[in-house]
Amino acid sequence: MKKILSLLSLCSAFAVVAPAYAAEASSANTNAQIFMDKVKADKKLIVAANLNLTDAEAKAFWPVYDSYQKELASLNEQAGKLIQNFADSYNAKNLTDDGAKKLIDQQLSLDESELRLRKTYAGKVAKVLPGIKAARYQQVENKIRAALRYQVASAVPLAE
Repeated sequence: MKKILSLLSLCSAFAVVAPAYAAEASSANTNAQIFMDKVKADKKLIVAANLNLTDAEAKAFWPVYDSYQKELASLNEQAGKLIQNFADSYNAKNLTDDGAKKLIDQQLSLDESELRLRKTYAGKVAKVLPGIKAARYQQVENKIRAALRYQVASAVPLAE
């Protein structure tokens, strides 16, 4: 559990990156990429430390994990673009009711896509790991995603 909590300190760095991301595109994109690379590396270490996989389990699990992370990265990229679109409207003070409704629809669509992806990969993980380890992986993944979402949410201002 302590290993999962150590991610929170890493996530706090995102509170600095997210506002910069909306304000200064080129330097923020570099900072965001550096941050995301660090999160990916640290996340894998946290998962490994919490699963205690045997060699056979590791051989079967890590390709599934890597595939999931790759697909998840695509959704994260879409979410980043959505946040950028909101930031552009927010900074220009030109967010309309219709624009806000469109952003909501896009966010809900992303949430649905992520849930479908999670369900798909939960099944794949359950095929390669014993039930308790598969459940533990889902818990670790959920805790990490929740911490990251919290940091993003706290950095994004409310619509005006």
